[in-house]
Amino acid sequence: MSESPSRSPAFEPGKGGEDRNLAQPSPVESLQRVISAEELERVRKAVLAVGEAAYHWVIESDEIFWSANAPEILHCPGPRLSTGRAYAALLDVDNFTTRYDAVMRTVYKDEGEGIPYQIEYLFRPDGKSGKTSYWLEDTGRWYAGADGRPAEAFGIVRRIDDRHSRDQQLNFLGNCDPLTGMMNRGRMAEALEEAIIAADREGVARAFVIAGINNLAVVNDAYGFEVADDVIIAVGRRLKNVVRAGDPIARYSGSKFAVIINNCNETELRHAAERFLEVARESVIETEHGPVWAMLSIGAIILPGHAADANTAMARAEEALTEAKRMPSDGFIIYKPSQKLISERSINARAAHEIVACLKEDRFKLAFQPIVDATSKDVVMHEALLRMADERGDMIAAAHLIPIAEKLGLVRLIDRTVAQLTVSTLLAYPQAHLTFNVSGITATDPRWFGQLTEILKTHREVTPRLTVEITETVALGDLDETVRFTSALRDLGCRVAIDDFGAGYTSFRNLKALNVDILKLDGSFCANLTENPENQYFVRSLIDMARKFELKTVAEWVETPEDADFLRQWGADYLQGNLFGKASLDIPWPGEDAGEKIEPHKPEAESRTAAPEPASEMPQPQTPPPPAEERASVPFYPDEDEEPDISRLRMAIDALNAQFRRGRG
Repeated sequence: MSESPSRSPAFEPGKGGEDRNLAQPSPVESLQRVISAEELERVRKAVLAVGEAAYHWVIESDEIFWSANAPEILHCPGPRLSTGRAYAALLDVDNFTTRYDAVMRTVYKDEGEGIPYQIEYLFRPDGKSGKTSYWLEDTGRWYAGADGRPAEAFGIVRRIDDRHSRDQQLNFLGNCDPLTGMMNRGRMAEALEEAIIAADREGVARAFVIAGINNLAVVNDAYGFEVADDVIIAVGRRLKNVVRAGDPIARYSGSKFAVIINNCNETELRHAAERFLEVARESVIETEHGPVWAMLSIGAIILPGHAADANTAMARAEEALTEAKRMPSDGFIIYKPSQKLISERSINARAAHEIVACLKEDRFKLAFQPIVDATSKDVVMHEALLRMADERGDMIAAAHLIPIAEKLGLVRLIDRTVAQLTVSTLLAYPQAHLTFNVSGITATDPRWFGQLTEILKTHREVTPRLTVEITETVALGDLDETVRFTSALRDLGCRVAIDDFGAGYTSFRNLKALNVDILKLDGSFCANLTENPENQYFVRSLIDMARKFELKTVAEWVETPEDADFLRQWGADYLQGNLFGKASLDIPWPGEDAGEKIEPHKPEAESRTAAPEPASEMPQPQTPPPPAEERASVPFYPDEDEEPDISRLRMAIDALNAQFRRGRG
């Protein structure tokens, strides 16, 4: 390596620049004094072996002295590399930084040990207009002269084409959608956060738009995912062509695109949305398998007025999109705050907290309503109905919680609790014959109805006294899974009933396929029969049909003796309603202790090791509650004016689900 001993930048703090040059040798001089020529040769060979070219740049004269392998490494004749200006002429004009920038435009000061730098840039060995190019990594250290300004730099350069390509690919994957080339959702979220901050700072509104392809699922089913990808690409291209320059567009998710519209009020947003809808509907998309129509729905939000951060903006635009998709054709909705919706969500969230608390604290109980023989009026069974204890300990009906529990996925845990309580009751009271209702989510999910059948398998001695009810509309929603569920229950010795029969559209074929034992007639048709001739005809027809299939019938909501007489005359087998007894928490079986408490039964596979209990006693083991610290971490009862903590609620739900899965033993 060449050197310039007369230009030594190293110095000791506190001494004059002239004295520093006399006292301190250059790094190259120090190297020669310390190591032998043989060791220098080894260093030179090591540099050559790893494909790196070393240099010494003397800044005052602009000379660059290179190691002998530089022309080979850089594929460029030595004379074209001999000065800083000549070298700069070989760098791409679009480089973000150069060696000159790293050394001469630095804000750091050399205190005697030099200032390190490491940069990457695109090098063109044939000049800036040449076609050949490759990426270089330039690593070095510059030293100051007597005036404190950079005087010389030492460093190495090496080719990094492969690494740079990998970095570029990773950067692309991290920020862009590989199918469309647009920015991805993560990058869009960052851009949206920046847009909200800018809108708030500048006082100029922006809009965030989510456009979803309505019929992509149909395309998937009809043509396959490859054609669906072609549709996504085509729709994305059309949207990109009509988006204004400077407005970010992204593939938001599988069938959705997102756009940030800058400087946009509500009127301009409506014009833009119509433009997006029109560009989708104006012509078909040609694919290998033929033409495909793509229809859009759009949800949007004005910023920063209706959202203070990106997550809120995306959630509310999604909400508007969901509402737009309910419209008959391609539609557009701008998010507007709804006090009614906010109130409903607050109620739902508080109800969800209540569900979690009841599950954790075993506050769900069973009430029993009698079902009587229509002719003798003797009680033949009881329906087990869910009740819950509120914060004061008062028992209330829990039916209003079921829709919320279904939305959150908690209803499976409630069904499990009801099944355990029912089994415990049957074990404790040999005279009891019970029926209970299973939610549609549990009945049609084989991963979860297996939980219920496992509970029953453990105590098959009670199954002949148990009837499981499935709602008619649910049974028809997924007939195949319902048939599997009913077959599994019947194999265990249970009877199966279709609840709310008459509310759906059960065909003769479906009724035969379900292979059930009892039809429970929808109570809305059985109430006030004496005043409703249409219902009289309908109920009588249902009873006649059940008799043809040799199925027993239960008429619900029987409130008056006159209605009971009608049903008895038409051939109903059993009657249920307040006329024969309301649901009660009291134990209804004669001779039993009405004050005894029914605890949820836990199957043997889930029980801890313990001494066996006498057969005459009711089983007590139950799923152990979570640790106290876990219970304490979830605020189940927020203050009236405090927004419910949904994130902590979700954590509690996850913990309960994990506990449920562990309980499978």
